[in-house]
Amino acid sequence: MTLNITIPQPDDTIDVSEKGQDQAGETISLDRRLFVQLLVFTGCHDMAPLVSALETAAIQGALYLDVNDPYGLGLLAFSAEPDYFVTTVRDLVNREPFLSLTPRPEFTMLGRTYAIGYEHDLEQTLITRPINRITNPEWPWVIWYPLRRSGAFEQLPADEQRTVLMEHGGIGRAYGRVDYGHDVRLACHGLGKTDNDFITGLVGKELYPLSHIVQRMRKTRQTSLYLERLGPFFVGKAIWQSRGADHSR
Repeated sequence: MTLNITIPQPDDTIDVSEKGQDQAGETISLDRRLFVQLLVFTGCHDMAPLVSALETAAIQGALYLDVNDPYGLGLLAFSAEPDYFVTTVRDLVNREPFLSLTPRPEFTMLGRTYAIGYEHDLEQTLITRPINRITNPEWPWVIWYPLRRSGAFEQLPADEQRTVLMEHGGIGRAYGRVDYGHDVRLACHGLGKTDNDFITGLVGKELYPLSHIVQRMRKTRQTSLYLERLGPFFVGKAIWQSRGADHSR
């Protein structure tokens, strides 16, 4: 028996840009996205030198007090260029005062913004909106966590996948409309050692509504039937936020 195997050849048919739709229903694309990284540390007894170092380095991101560790903190940084994390951020954390802290790599998260395919404004979806949410001084409370979907979800027909995701997304939008909480959705395929699929950031004025969102999501089909892994959860409150010099509202 002869097997006919077609090997894809490098050409222009592989398009890695993010896709959306304009008002006329035509496909639009943008080959640009925001990368977001969370680094968590413990052993901090004075936050003031850290804030000063972040200001001096003009870091784009936020500094959080770790609610569950009285000596802990989370450093969130964002950039459209992943080199930012192995240059500017890496240089920062390899100098004092960060150098004296103890990293907690089990909480490290790295993800990228993504489009679903129906967004009318890709720049807003992929760049502007997540930055606005991360750096909004009126939304200092945060919960960040990774998740991995089960293989069973990936085998569902596309229409059923959309139905499952619409239920999940509808809850998030309902909480956002009344300003109880807002999400930052990131894909992290291949970007972490535990092989998660997505990272969710919840930001808001108060902590309780964010916890309530997580509780409400437990009842959705996606969470109750199609998640293989959820967490660990980082819970914090921002004491410093900066959009950086490259981003304006």
